[in-house]
Amino acid sequence: MAFQQEPSFSHGQAARTAVVLCNLGTPDEPTAPAVRRYLAEFLGDHRVVEIPKPIWWLILHGIILRVRPKKSAAKYATVWTPEGSPLKVWTEKQATLLRGYLGERGHQVTVRYAMRYGNPSIPAVLDELKAQGMTRVLILPAYPQYSGTTTASVFDGVANWGLRARQLPEMRFINRYHDDAGYIDALARKVRHHWQHHGQSEHLVMSFHGVPQRTLELGDPYHCECHKTGRLLAEKLGLAKDRYTVTFQSRFGKAKWLEPYTEPTLIAMGQKGVKSVDVVCPGFTSDCLETLEEISMEAREAFLHAGGQEFTYIDCLNDSPDWIRAMTDLVERHLQGWPTMQADDPMALAASRERALGMGARD
Repeated sequence: MAFQQEPSFSHGQAARTAVVLCNLGTPDEPTAPAVRRYLAEFLGDHRVVEIPKPIWWLILHGIILRVRPKKSAAKYATVWTPEGSPLKVWTEKQATLLRGYLGERGHQVTVRYAMRYGNPSIPAVLDELKAQGMTRVLILPAYPQYSGTTTASVFDGVANWGLRARQLPEMRFINRYHDDAGYIDALARKVRHHWQHHGQSEHLVMSFHGVPQRTLELGDPYHCECHKTGRLLAEKLGLAKDRYTVTFQSRFGKAKWLEPYTEPTLIAMGQKGVKSVDVVCPGFTSDCLETLEEISMEAREAFLHAGGQEFTYIDCLNDSPDWIRAMTDLVERHLQGWPTMQADDPMALAASRERALGMGARD
């Protein structure tokens, strides 16, 4: 195996820390060729599709990549912004704000964002950080709920990059934060803010991205963590069990996926006389095709066509100050033990020591 060319190393080099916010990814543009490149990488990941590779290669390249890119490109075009893909725009803003919030607390760290599929890729970002002399890297996946199809795939991307490096930085990896108090509070504040300005519907639907049922049977914790997020959010909002429903969207293929499915659930609600629903997607920290087109457009049309009268989609956390603070708290906890504080900021150093002592007392 050929190692990548290493940047020059000097003994006594000062330790430098970076945080990388990793999201799923997006095509570079809403065109069939760009979507085809993206889908080939995404659907070619064995973590995402666990069908034996030879069989899946024939299906993917012989059927899916011939038909789906044009249809998906048309959908992407409906949500594309002047700045680009919504997912990329929001993820970049989150990384920028996270760097600022950490800096305000006295942490001297570099923050970048990367995509598991598409650009900027995880290897490209890690190459850049290594060239800049980063010696410690914290990986923050944009997925609150752990799944082998998402979180573990980010780890694969980092590990595969490491196979080419001779000298590896010290690495830390955040697995999950589905029940993190700051994350739950940010979600609740987002929903309450919407209710205060637009009123509350009869029912709240919490729609998470679906995965095959088989992953649950093989031990993936995603299903349980989605339901725990839903329960904690409902408790924070003071909702009784009959006032909210946890569903799963984005089913692909003919296999059974986690149920109940989002769109059929909304159709059934409309047919049973539910007149108004609010829909929130807690598993997505950034608005993207799956929230803006699949939920806010397709699911809306299905509910209204089934007899519903009012459908309201509540935006993702995006650049909400509550969410950025929660991310900052999360990152700060995982930076414990790494010297990230600015040496010329005694107030920040003292505050850091107090936080560390407080965490130790709680433990």
